[in-house]
Amino acid sequence: MDEVRVITDPLEARLLPPDPGGPVRVALAVPTSGTLGMMAPAVLNCARLAVAELNTTGGLLGRPMELVLLDAGRPPQAVATDLADLAGAGAIAAVVGTHASDVRVAAVRALNGRVPYVFTPPYEGGERSPGVYLLGETPATQLRPAMDWLVRHRRARRWALIGNDYVWPRMLHHAAVAYLRAAGAQVVAARYVPFGALDPAPLLDLVHRRRADAVLLTLVGSDLAAFNRAYAASPLRAPRLCAALEENGLLATGGDATGELYATMGYFGNVATDAGLAFVERYTHRYGWQAPVLNGHAEACYDGVRLLAALASRAGSLHPAAMDATADGTTITGGRGTLTVRGRHVDPPVYLARADGLDFDVLGAF
Repeated sequence: MDEVRVITDPLEARLLPPDPGGPVRVALAVPTSGTLGMMAPAVLNCARLAVAELNTTGGLLGRPMELVLLDAGRPPQAVATDLADLAGAGAIAAVVGTHASDVRVAAVRALNGRVPYVFTPPYEGGERSPGVYLLGETPATQLRPAMDWLVRHRRARRWALIGNDYVWPRMLHHAAVAYLRAAGAQVVAARYVPFGALDPAPLLDLVHRRRADAVLLTLVGSDLAAFNRAYAASPLRAPRLCAALEENGLLATGGDATGELYATMGYFGNVATDAGLAFVERYTHRYGWQAPVLNGHAEACYDGVRLLAALASRAGSLHPAAMDATADGTTITGGRGTLTVRGRHVDPPVYLARADGLDFDVLGAF
């Protein structure tokens, strides 16, 4: 495969606008710093893989693609301002984002529909802005079935909800209260902590004092890894359900042998479907077996790049209004199988997995 150009300095992209007949520039907004910085290597690999594959088959509307990398681990308004500046200068034609929802909220407002924006991670639901396309799991498909399973199979009746302090955890916790009530369970504690300021001790004490027999974790990145390390080293053994734990996060934790750490995501690297196996083969062929481990965030970014190209091809344009008008029914195939757009959303399959050392044992699909 040909090498994919990645512009790592947004200022360079802004000062040197693309040739009208040359490559189409797509902003790739992904955290390369901060709490979520650990996701960047595999996400960037998967974005480059998608662009390389597309460029060998006509690129984006008949033109090759190149990426403009933007650090989305910074404060949301800083990321949003950079994206708006790039779009306003004509330096980018679209955005693919794999980052936290608070960044998405700020970016959608700043971009104001000027360029299409594909957002790939699990999110809280409810986004309806024109020109915004969403591939991630939402609470009804990701959270509710997993919590119901734990209530039935692990007798999880008293839940503690612990997350970072931003829109995604707060909205998931709001949904979780209703799901647990319907399942005959209850929330006995809830706590939010700022990014990067995690002290596990008070949180472990909260779980112990409130006699929680299950914990929903909407912590992310290094904060999630730090909590899970501390929890595994403690005497506590209530099951933990994580809505953003993937292979990188499990490695950062140092693995988990408690048998009580669960994750629910739309993709795990060892799901043995035809599409999943084919994706792993293509990734390994390009980057080698020692490449950053495949995970749900990275695979979804691959899907996001492919979806942008498919939407533009169907519309014959990168204009958001034209893409919105023709988006329904657009399909792509990636590591999660075939995905179809309905109402500018995609509903991926969702799996429940249990940590087994440094790997996940996938228990089933919802």
